[in-house]
Amino acid sequence: MTSETVILAGLLALGLAFIHLYGCRLHWLHRVPRSRWLSLGSGVSAAYVFVHILPDLSSAQTTVKSRLDENLSYLEHHAYLMALVGMLMFYGLERVARQSRQESREQGRGDYTHPGIFWLHMVSFALYNALIGYLLLHREEPGLGSLLIYAGAMALHFVVNDYGLREDHKKAYDHQGRWILAGAVIFGWVLGSQVSLSEAAIATLFAFLAGGIILNVLKEELPEENESRFWVFALGAGGYSALLLSL
Repeated sequence: MTSETVILAGLLALGLAFIHLYGCRLHWLHRVPRSRWLSLGSGVSAAYVFVHILPDLSSAQTTVKSRLDENLSYLEHHAYLMALVGMLMFYGLERVARQSRQESREQGRGDYTHPGIFWLHMVSFALYNALIGYLLLHREEPGLGSLLIYAGAMALHFVVNDYGLREDHKKAYDHQGRWILAGAVIFGWVLGSQVSLSEAAIATLFAFLAGGIILNVLKEELPEENESRFWVFALGAGGYSALLLSL
């Protein structure tokens, strides 16, 4: 990769980090009914997964399969399994966070998670953000256009994730969590500038990311208490899909 690509990716990583650092100032995101921008961001993230990432999993699966030993033939759907693992992992994190908030409310301690759940979330999402930062430099499709499309989709996805994490963890997220996640995406970019994994490993990581994005988008859009805006979500998904298909 060229030095210009590394620098541009670094600037984009800083931009993604700023979303976590300054998301707390976007008070208009916390309106009920749900802010149109959150539903739009969720729609764009979903479109990126279904129109861009999932089709790439087909070629990624070919890459992974070609690297497997005959004795590992049971892993012939490895990329798709990793997407499922990513979805299940973040579904489990969402479940424990909701249960922790419910227990805290029942105990009269407020509507936020226990410290142990907070740190579990932070470690998991730090790895998630580091992966996103790493893939700024190592994606299935190289090129400036692909980089900008990826960064744009992830920026809106970070807005949605930041909102959800702040809802779960309140002040703990503002005081510590947002700094951890902002640092994680920059760390991922630094790691990507120094370490290059095999095509099969990158395909596997991209598959895992796809599963995580799907769950993190849907968990924010589906709950009734958010009164999410379906038509704005659909507009984001449809508009971004049209953009991806036109390129």
